[in-house]
Amino acid sequence: QEDLVESGGGSVQAGGSLRLSCVVSTRYPVRDYCMGWLRQAPGKEREGVATISGIGATNYTDAVKGRFTISRDNSKNTLHLQMNNLSPEDTAIYSCARWNGGGCPPLSAVFHKWGQGTQVTVSA
Repeated sequence: QEDLVESGGGSVQAGGSLRLSCVVSTRYPVRDYCMGWLRQAPGKEREGVATISGIGATNYTDAVKGRFTISRDNSKNTLHLQMNNLSPEDTAIYSCARWNGGGCPPLSAVFHKWGQGTQVTVSA
């Protein structure tokens, strides 16, 4: 069964929007785990973007607050990231990730598993 498979990336102009999705294996109900989105820009380290805990508490890195929204669909066992008002600085490979616990670690933590990612490119 597929686990942590992302989709929805693409190329947009600055100010545009994208919605990323992640299919999660039903062996790992999203409501029971901390789920997150990570990104890695060219030449930079992977960084945590947003997390959602088992009880639905969300956390965002400062650079995306007010622009990105993390959500999940418990019935479909999927994770999403709505990205609005994108800027070239958001260009990166975005991966969904899972932490082996319901509570979320700091965004700087190394998640236990993540997907291969989907490319997001934002042009000026």
